Amino acid sequence: MASLSAGTLTTSNVGTSSSTNTMVVPGVKGSANSSEQLPKEMNEMKIRDDRAEMCEDKDVEAAVVDGNGAETGHVIVTTVGGKNGQPKKTISYMAERVVGTGSFGVVFQGKCLESGEIVAIKKVLQDKRYKNRELQIMRLLDHPNIVLLKHCFYSSTDKDEVFLNLVLEYVPETVYRIAKHYSRMNQRMPLFFVKLYTYQICRALAYIHGVSGVCHRDIKPQNLLVNPQTHQLKLCDFGSAKVLVKGEKNIAYICSRYYRAPELIFGAVEYTTAIDIWSMGCVMAELLLGQPIFPGESGVDQLVEIIKVLGTPTKEEIKCMNPNYTDFKFPQIKANPWHKMFHKKVPPEAVDLVSRLLQYSPNLRFTALEACVHPFFDELRDPGAKLPNGRPLPPLFNFTPPELKDATPEMVQKLIPEHARRQATSAG
Repeated sequence: MASLSAGTLTTSNVGTSSSTNTMVVPGVKGSANSSEQLPKEMNEMKIRDDRAEMCEDKDVEAAVVDGNGAETGHVIVTTVGGKNGQPKKTISYMAERVVGTGSFGVVFQGKCLESGEIVAIKKVLQDKRYKNRELQIMRLLDHPNIVLLKHCFYSSTDKDEVFLNLVLEYVPETVYRIAKHYSRMNQRMPLFFVKLYTYQICRALAYIHGVSGVCHRDIKPQNLLVNPQTHQLKLCDFGSAKVLVKGEKNIAYICSRYYRAPELIFGAVEYTTAIDIWSMGCVMAELLLGQPIFPGESGVDQLVEIIKVLGTPTKEEIKCMNPNYTDFKFPQIKANPWHKMFHKKVPPEAVDLVSRLLQYSPNLRFTALEACVHPFFDELRDPGAKLPNGRPLPPLFNFTPPELKDATPEMVQKLIPEHARRQATSAG
């Protein structure tokens, strides 16, 4: 047992539990009572949003514990606190099942044994020479539409490998799985949910871009978590995220293919947070269409799929994407009118917003904050707006001053509607 600055940690295997690489998707076999509602099973799931008091110290130094620490049935015991005369508290996490795997490592569903709270534990191999960028970024972020970092610790193996374990709030659904549910039912996602989810992605991006200078660099439906009771959306997986610095070069091979901005395909290394805006536009279009808008089979084919819709980029547009790209030999294809891309029931405001997000020139794309005030989201600002099941909307208008620093007075009027302003005043 080692005594460490973040507290003392011990591990033990208590009992076993079968590991699985598949996650049960509630509601896939059921049918929705109405096209305007998620499956009953999803709406009735009991999710705890409250944080355990003992898990709140985000600034705790990550300490090292022996053993893998995130095999199914494994228990990590750690003590935190003890600062400024405060008593130390014990937190024990038991890994229950695998909910995701990837090149980064593995994500487990776990339980805080003291509080019974369910958490997600993301375990990634840590290079001992470097600080973990994801951990540094997660510690900067605090927002209703960003998954919350509760705690972190390192674990080591007998092969002298060190893993970083990020303990995150557990949110059981993803936009990807919800969209899949509708497509299996041969239905389109109800427009109300397209609005609600897209708006919350806009808010998350406005916060990370404007307040923290962070570019996520992997916006896709799988990284958008949804609480199926409240329909609050939370952006997760900051493993590819980076604070972009003007003039500093970044890798171009980033972001999942279907959602990769064209400047990345053109090999740009001095891109901006506008790459996340492109990805968001792809997600919104996918929710409206019921399938990916640009399903390329390779990097080059991805560009072909984009050209089929946006037409061949002009020399000026290519220059905007990557000034160093000099090979302009493309087949000349005309742009497809945006309204022809979507079903006739898709309203013109939705088509307009997609067209403003999916622009070749990064500097012509809307910012996330500009997208938030688009008329497409006006229904959400209505004082009587509620979820289709009659429950209140998740928090949409609780903007903080740092979030509004780039907003004009006219934008602020839209971002915080009168009824929300009155509510905030009476609550204050």
